[in-house]
Amino acid sequence: MDFGYFTLSDNHYENNDRSSNQFVADITAEALYADKLGMHSAWIGEHHFNSLGVLSCPDLVLAYVAANTKRIRLAPAVTVTPLHHPIRVAEQWATLDLLSNGRVDFAAGRGYDRREYQPFHVSFDDNQGIFEEGLELIRRLWEADDRISHHGKHYSFDDVRITPKPVQRPLPTYVGSFSKPSIELAARLGCGLIVAPFAAAMSYGGLKQVADLYHETCAKFGKKPQRLMCSYFTHFADTKAQEDAQRARQIRYYRECVIPALPGDPKTAPPSYRYFVDMVDRLGKVKPEDLTENSVLIGSSARITEILKKVEAAGFDEVILYFNVGLKPHGQVKDEMARFMTEVAPAFGGAAKENAA
Repeated sequence: MDFGYFTLSDNHYENNDRSSNQFVADITAEALYADKLGMHSAWIGEHHFNSLGVLSCPDLVLAYVAANTKRIRLAPAVTVTPLHHPIRVAEQWATLDLLSNGRVDFAAGRGYDRREYQPFHVSFDDNQGIFEEGLELIRRLWEADDRISHHGKHYSFDDVRITPKPVQRPLPTYVGSFSKPSIELAARLGCGLIVAPFAAAMSYGGLKQVADLYHETCAKFGKKPQRLMCSYFTHFADTKAQEDAQRARQIRYYRECVIPALPGDPKTAPPSYRYFVDMVDRLGKVKPEDLTENSVLIGSSARITEILKKVEAAGFDEVILYFNVGLKPHGQVKDEMARFMTEVAPAFGGAAKENAA
């Protein structure tokens, strides 16, 4: 099982004196440090208008990382594709794949915050259809050798061929999933899948159930299953005081960053987001002692290894680790990244062991 660096650039906190510019600089430095430590990948989220996070252009940050590294894989987590025209998305990530010599892992999602849609004049209520049509188009544009035309419900164009083409054919593509329709889309298109363990536990019972559903759905569509990934909030703690502080940090993230961004009103949430209403309700009630391995890695190296062994047994190929959550200081983030690669990653053999060494 491989391990990567992950962030959503959360900076929406009360009494926060960390500027967005400083945090983007910290994230860039952390992604470069992930390469130095031997992490497999760097996954950087897209957010707009400081609704939750502050990093709006993961493609540009990852281009900088690409120019200063040779090995680490480069990925958005995720590109909110309905906010962009699929031709432009296909061009941007194909170009980064060329410049990085085939190191892009592309991940797409539709987001969850209406406030990110409104200034772009994109329908939040209809974003499931926009997302599905756009992702199919992006993949067609990468794969087509000749010019193509398309006339659909949301996009229409004639005689288009993007340049440059990606180095990887096919370019690895993942769907970020909180729901069954996203799992079905990933399976139908032959994409990999990225899930959040807390959402998997709330919606399906756990990661093993998600893996089983994904494989069953791939079989239904006659597609070969691709890589399965999940993300984890990650906090080292060796004493009760440290663990209490880390748990408080995680609760603060949920209450000040996540809950305000999620669709929590059943009267205004689109049908495809109704499951979020229950999620918001549960997150609003969660207490520090309620945090479990279904959402967060907290504890010693041995405890974190124990939890990740279960993830590996469930059939997951990679875990991307969210260290810099909850206003965790930049120096502490780097220390925890280094500790993970020294004390946890070697227990998983293969590339993780080689990279850590």
